[in-house]
Amino acid sequence: MDWFNQQIAQPDPVYYKKALQRQRLLTKPPGSLGKLEDLAARLAAMQGTETPSLERVRISVFAADHGISEEEVSAFPRSVTVEMVRNFSEGGAAINVLARQIDAGLEIIDAGIHRSLGLDNVIESRAGNGTDNFLKGDAMTGDQLKNAMDAGKKAVERAMLQQAQLMIGGEMGIGNTTSATAMLSALTGIDASEITGAGTGLDGRGILRKTEVIHRALHKHRLNPDNPLGILKCLGGFEIAALTGLYIQAAIQRMPVLVDGFIASVASMLAVKINSRVLPWLFYAHRSDEKGHQTVLDYLGVEPILNLQMRLGEGSGAAVAVPVLTAACALHNEMATFSQAGVSSGSG
Repeated sequence: MDWFNQQIAQPDPVYYKKALQRQRLLTKPPGSLGKLEDLAARLAAMQGTETPSLERVRISVFAADHGISEEEVSAFPRSVTVEMVRNFSEGGAAINVLARQIDAGLEIIDAGIHRSLGLDNVIESRAGNGTDNFLKGDAMTGDQLKNAMDAGKKAVERAMLQQAQLMIGGEMGIGNTTSATAMLSALTGIDASEITGAGTGLDGRGILRKTEVIHRALHKHRLNPDNPLGILKCLGGFEIAALTGLYIQAAIQRMPVLVDGFIASVASMLAVKINSRVLPWLFYAHRSDEKGHQTVLDYLGVEPILNLQMRLGEGSGAAVAVPVLTAACALHNEMATFSQAGVSSGSG
């Protein structure tokens, strides 16, 4: 897994500065477009251009099963993962609708659901038949971790072939909020009771049970917060590992990424812990309504674009945020400057 340690270039500060200079010349009061101005400037720096563009967006949704679902930590049974993958393949899920709406390329990857479906329009990049129950041992082996992260790396390579200008990683897997919450607690030392949420719709009693399962797992493994790969191996999911690999490889390839909600953000946190130079290549799409998400955003020191109280996953929140980034680019590129429009640029 040496590719994790490849040199990651940073977004070009020259183009960032040029973009901000252009913003000051546009026919508007300085700073009046708020966050849109910085979003356009950041994208210009990432793309190394004075005219940032988002004409080609690629969405990769990874699906996998979790052994921890045996502990009744979800409102839905494990079989829903397979059923949702079929729904993705038939174009009926939220992310299918949103991908069509924003004209994005969409691929579905089986990163390790409990049985292969053999669907023509689902990419098989399987690390196993779901993870093991991390209350009983490690969620995955070292080889499985490598294979799962490689699934994310390969998704970036496919996006590069399509000349994508922005990537979104989505996830699906019953039990994965339990995995993500356990890893967040292991990484930060924050007690699970403070960050465990409803996931797929647990009631108060179910959340208490989920919290207790996480407590028991963390007591069993006693993980080092400075060993993100060890935490991922012990507590993670194949789809979360794939997202972690995607973020690292995207940064290596200078590919901007729009990070989705809670689970995707925990994966990004792992990626940043593995290689801190990943962070400047990530936009954060929205603040999920899942309880622990704000903790992740605060830890990383980032501010999301939207807050719509979403907690669906699949990359859905990120897809909803794409038009905001597109609007930022259009305003940056197409607005007239004061001199072009013959408008006075005086203050007041």
